[in-house]
Order: sequence, then C-alpha cells, then structure tokens
Amino acid sequence: MDNKLSIENNQLIVVPQGLDKVWSFKNKLKFPMKNVMGATIDPTILNVKKGFRGPGLEIPNKWSGTWTHNGEKDFWNVTRKETPVVIQLKNEKFSRLILGLDEANEWVDKINNAINFER
Repeated sequence: MDNKLSIENNQLIVVPQGLDKVWSFKNKLKFPMKNVMGATIDPTILNVKKGFRGPGLEIPNKWSGTWTHNGEKDFWNVTRKETPVVIQLKNEKFSRLILGLDEANEWVDKINNAINFER
C-alpha cells in the first residue's frame, strides 16, 4: 500500500506512506469534498502517457509525484501491482490523483457516497 486515505471534516486526506513521502515530495494532501468530482478504478491508466515528471520518481512499474500533461497536473503514487484509483478534482492544483490503495473498491464507494451526500 502506497497511501492512506481518510475523509474528515468534509476533506479528502491523502497520506503517502513510507519512502513514498520522499519520492512524491508530499507528506499529506488535503482536498475539500466539494472539489472532489468522483473516483473510479482504471487499470488502463497505468499504460497512458503521463507527461513531464517533476518533482517525483519514476522507475519501472512505480510512479510517485507530480506529472504535467497537456497543461494539467496529476499526482501519482501507485505501482503496477496495485489497483489504481483515479480521483477527479476541480479547482485544485491537481486535476487527478492516481493512487494505489488497499481496499480500492471500498474507497471508490466511500468517496462517491461522500460526494453524493455532500451535494
């Protein structure tokens, strides 16, 4: 597992674990739930062109950090062996979060249910 997630006080909180904090240059990311548009599981995203990395780490089958593609920034912290959860954001520094999570299906449901409850 590369990340821990929580939803507290109407905020989605992402905490990279272990060395991923160093590699991604992020200790914690927080986003108001009103800026979270949805979450999906998308294994094909691991095969797309990610764009320009900086700062971050890319080694075979591991992506951790910020990527810029077509003028949009995404935060990646996932390995190929994990199920990638894609979280769409609006009005934030990042357009998407691509995360490796334990219990990926459950987190997609939790995030989408929290969005529906918020609205």
